[in-house]
Amino acid sequence: MRRCFGLLIAAIVGFGWSGAARAQDYPTRAITMIVPFPAGGATDTLARFLGERMRAILGQPIIIENVGGAAGSLGVARAVRSPPDGYTLSIGTSTTHVLIGGLYTLQFDLLKDLEPVILIGSEPLMIVGKKSLPSDDLKGLIAWLKANPDKASVGIAGVGATGHLTGIAFQKATGTTFQFVPYRGNGPAMQDLVAEQIDFMIEPASNFRALLGSDSVKPFAITGKTRLPSLPKIPTADEAGLPGFFASLWYGLWVPKGTAKEVIARLNAAMTQAMFDPQGRRRFDELGIQISPLDQQSPEALRTLQKAEADRWWPIIKAANIKAD
Repeated sequence: MRRCFGLLIAAIVGFGWSGAARAQDYPTRAITMIVPFPAGGATDTLARFLGERMRAILGQPIIIENVGGAAGSLGVARAVRSPPDGYTLSIGTSTTHVLIGGLYTLQFDLLKDLEPVILIGSEPLMIVGKKSLPSDDLKGLIAWLKANPDKASVGIAGVGATGHLTGIAFQKATGTTFQFVPYRGNGPAMQDLVAEQIDFMIEPASNFRALLGSDSVKPFAITGKTRLPSLPKIPTADEAGLPGFFASLWYGLWVPKGTAKEVIARLNAAMTQAMFDPQGRRRFDELGIQISPLDQQSPEALRTLQKAEADRWWPIIKAANIKAD
């Protein structure tokens, strides 16, 4: 009996040491980072930059897998179902990892079935219109919307996404009404904006950098409290005639529940290095994303923020009776 008990303990201890050894050796092969939107949007742009930086730090390729649809819930579900071995990462936003919990009856627990790794940063949204709009500033846009109630269309990256909720707030703040047109991510919506199939968008500022560079759209304002250093000529909504109108989108990284703490710590350290070296800082400035302070970059800080945001937004979504398609 004692011999059997001893063998059992040895097996358990041996398994534990084996798991620790695997975590210490991590990673030994390519890692997949799931982006819950189609290619071309802000999250995809950020993921590809971070993936390349992490490849150099971790010594393994980071494969970007775009899984769009249902405001990002399909991509998040794909990550939840993945093995908790550190080889599947879930990058996302306040939309995909908070707001969808108020929109859908999910087959998983959004707050419990993924382990937080790091809060990456945040960025303001930008109010951008098609080139042929008869307005050249935010006050003019608001006046045009008031003169044409329910005739304008705004593209959104999914029902209940950050742009959708910000658009509802914009309607209330300005006394305007317009139609929301949902897309499977920001990329397709921006294509229709350039093609003038929709009138304007209110989405993360980094989405529009290339379009602004090619003079394909009209920028009206950003929804931050200060101007972006990379786009200093674009005023804040506060400056442009809509005082007190602020909105932002934050980004984070998660792994499936049950992933070893040593692996999470390794990923957290790699992400911090990727963000804070000179090249990382320059790129974040170019994208208009503010890196989260060091004291907010622990997994626990992201967990706390995610829970607080759910407590704030889920009741609002339900009270507004927003239904996902």
